[in-house]
Amino acid sequence: MSDNTISDNTIVVGIDGSESADRAVVWAAQTAASRSRPLRIVTAVELPTHLKDDQIAESRAIAGSRLAAAETLAREVVTEPPISVTTDAPEGNAIDVLIAESANAAMIVVGESGLGDTVSGMLGSVANALCAHANSPVAVVRGRSIDGRPPMLGPVVVGIDGSEANQPAVATAFEEASQRGNPLVAVHVWSDVSLTQLPAVPDRWEDIASAEEAVLAECLAGWQEKYPDVEVRRVLAQDRPVRVIAQLSEQASLIVVGNRGRGGFKGMLLGSTSYALVHTADCPVLVVRR
Repeated sequence: MSDNTISDNTIVVGIDGSESADRAVVWAAQTAASRSRPLRIVTAVELPTHLKDDQIAESRAIAGSRLAAAETLAREVVTEPPISVTTDAPEGNAIDVLIAESANAAMIVVGESGLGDTVSGMLGSVANALCAHANSPVAVVRGRSIDGRPPMLGPVVVGIDGSEANQPAVATAFEEASQRGNPLVAVHVWSDVSLTQLPAVPDRWEDIASAEEAVLAECLAGWQEKYPDVEVRRVLAQDRPVRVIAQLSEQASLIVVGNRGRGGFKGMLLGSTSYALVHTADCPVLVVRR
C-alpha cells in the first residue's frame, strides 16, 4: 500500500472516502493519463496520542480500504494506456500532509469538501489552506458532473489582471489548454464595480476600455506564439471578476487563477476572487501560486 517516493512530475490527489474525493480521483487520473504522469493517492491518518492500539489499527485499516477503493476507481477511469498509481497513508492532519506532498508534486488535487472524520478530515478548509500555502498548483474539483465525472470538455478559462504575480497562472492555463486540446478563454475584468453604481463619464469609458484591452494583449504576448495549437478567445468585461468568471465556468472544463493578483495586500495569502471561485465555480478550479 505504501510508497513514499514522489517525483516532481507526480500528480497527487488527497482523499477521505467521500463522494467529493471520488470526483477528485477521477479528475486526477484523467489529468495524469493525458500527460503520461504518475498518480499518487494519499489519505492522511490522524492518530491522537490517547488512541488505543485497536483504535489505531482500525484507523489504519480504514485508510487502507479507502486507498484501495480509490486506486481501483482510478484504474477503471483510465484503462488505456494504464497509468502508474501509488498510494500512501502518512500520519498527520490532512493540511500538513498535503502541504508536505506539494513540495515535490506537479499538482495537488482535492475535492471541494469531505467527511471531516478523524481519519482524514478533508474539509473545505483543507482546500482553502492548500490554495494559500501549497508549493505546487492546487486543483479543487467542484461544480457540475456527468455520471459522477467532472467535465473534461469545454474551454479553459484564465483570469488575467495584468499583475506580475498573475503570469504563472497564464502560463499554466496555456499548458492546460494545450494538453487538453481545448480552447482558452482569457478574461480581463477592468472594473471591480458595476458601471451602474458609478457616475456617468461616457467620454472616458472608451479610453479606459482601450487601455485595459492593451493590458490583456500585453499579458498574452508571446504565449500564443509558444502555443500555436491553442485557440484563444479574449473577453474584456466591465463587471466583478467573480461574477464574470463564474458565469463562464458553467461551460468551462477548468478555471485557472492566481492565488493573489493586482491590488492584493501584502500578507494576503489567497485573493478574494480566487477564494470565491474555489467555493462557487461550476467546474474544477486550478489555483497557481506565484
